[in-house]
Amino acid sequence: MDNRRLLLLIVFSFSLVMLWDAWQKYSHPKVVPAATTASSSEAPAPQPSVNLHAALPAAPAAVPLSPVEKVETVTVTTDLFVAEISKRGGDIVRLEFNAYKDSKDKAKDFALFDAKHQYVAQSGLIGDGLPNHKTMFSVVAGRRELVGDAATVILRLEAPVSNGVKVTKIYTFRRGSYLIDVAYEIANGGDKELAAHAYYQLQRDTAAPEGESSMVSTFTGPAVYTEQDKYQKVSFADIEKGKAKFATKADNGWVAMVQHYFVAAWIPEPGPTREFYMRKLENTASPEITAGVIVPAPVVVPGGTAAISVPIYAGPQVQAILDQLARPRAEGGIGAQGLPLVVDYGWLTIIAAPIFWCLEAIHRLVGNWGWSIVLLTIGIKLLFFPLSAASYKSMAKMRTVTPRLAALKERYGDDRQKLNQEMMALYKREKINPLGGCLPIAVQIPVFIALYWALLGAVEIRDAPWILWITDLSAADPYYVLPVVMVVTMLIQTKLNPTPPDPIQAKVMMMMPFIFGAMFFFFPAGLVLYWIVNNILSIAQQWQITRMIESGGKAANDSKA
Repeated sequence: MDNRRLLLLIVFSFSLVMLWDAWQKYSHPKVVPAATTASSSEAPAPQPSVNLHAALPAAPAAVPLSPVEKVETVTVTTDLFVAEISKRGGDIVRLEFNAYKDSKDKAKDFALFDAKHQYVAQSGLIGDGLPNHKTMFSVVAGRRELVGDAATVILRLEAPVSNGVKVTKIYTFRRGSYLIDVAYEIANGGDKELAAHAYYQLQRDTAAPEGESSMVSTFTGPAVYTEQDKYQKVSFADIEKGKAKFATKADNGWVAMVQHYFVAAWIPEPGPTREFYMRKLENTASPEITAGVIVPAPVVVPGGTAAISVPIYAGPQVQAILDQLARPRAEGGIGAQGLPLVVDYGWLTIIAAPIFWCLEAIHRLVGNWGWSIVLLTIGIKLLFFPLSAASYKSMAKMRTVTPRLAALKERYGDDRQKLNQEMMALYKREKINPLGGCLPIAVQIPVFIALYWALLGAVEIRDAPWILWITDLSAADPYYVLPVVMVVTMLIQTKLNPTPPDPIQAKVMMMMPFIFGAMFFFFPAGLVLYWIVNNILSIAQQWQITRMIESGGKAANDSKA
């Protein structure tokens, strides 16, 4: 197989994979969630599969509230977000970020937790008479806004006293942080020792978040991390079928709900044994999934008090923030090892992560993500300059012998073995490696795919402007100028490449720019910008090398004449 066939196979296979992935997402039916139902009231409190304490009384059967009953909420405002906490269960039912706009309506702030997707952060205690996410709490009076020089704002919710046990749910919000502490204070006024469990869960429907390109597929769903089993993403479909596989018990780790650009994760303190669970909720208007973790609460003796706290990170997948949280507490983190893995860099994370680190470093210098992409692409192109040069030299030499290859095919068209012998003899005389144009490109492909995923997964690119009409590098070009330029550059590259002697191959190669162009019309502008810059640099390099090879060959022929 000559270099043209191999190159065609690589390009065509890559395009088929991308088109298939896009078609799968586009053709998957979207579920329309109910607008007013509160299905969380139908979900019972979880139970650990085995006792994490020596003994655990069974949780009582709670009477669900009416699905249409409107429950009062409390609003807490910080410098980064506005949170709404329901009095029922003390759940976080809405969380709006000040620094991020809605995917469709840029006049509104983006909401991670919301009623549209039935997306809520829930927690509760498991034990006789203890409050869970269906218990009605009363709100303790206090400040609701982070103002002045205040570093924190605290919200206290009190559950009805049961069996002499008083439970207070405490939210602590901190300035400049997307990390929220969720604690339970347990005062045991009864005459028996109290050994309870606390559960922390995330509930949402199975629909993908709005605003994603139909041609770009990213993961939406729950994930679990433990040091032993590492990062495990679990699909909604597997949970619905009861086939989900993930770590169920460990003395470390966290559980999260991941989507493009954002994540919510419950992160218990390393040490106590915890149990992870995921399940499909029954009798809901739309398919809904719950993923959570159960941890043992401290044993409370009669007349004693104890507290348990598990923080939740609910915010953007900013690499620097996630890296900081993954550090030990002695270094200013919370020991959330593996949390940076929620940024989806695909199967080339080992390459994509350092590429994005370089992109961030460039951005700190130039202050614009668009120009950072341009400079990074130039840097990668320079890094691979020797490989690219070898590839283009091989292509240029192939271009000079194309007429002779066509003549050989015409002469030995009926004798495939003789044709191959004559072609190899020609390559040997002209010192041409038939694979010389493909192998250097094959080496570069993983790097450029990794850069593609790095740009796709970077929340920093979301709503980031470049120049003129490009006001959001994570969205498609509204006027399709960049995709058109992309098609033009690919057509120029095709013209610079040697024309395949096979007419069918030649037609397919001419079609490839339009096939890719159709996809790039829906790609985020930042990704298209990267491809355009790479193509322009490739055209310049290829044109110069081709001109030098062809002029050298012409001079040699003139001297022989």
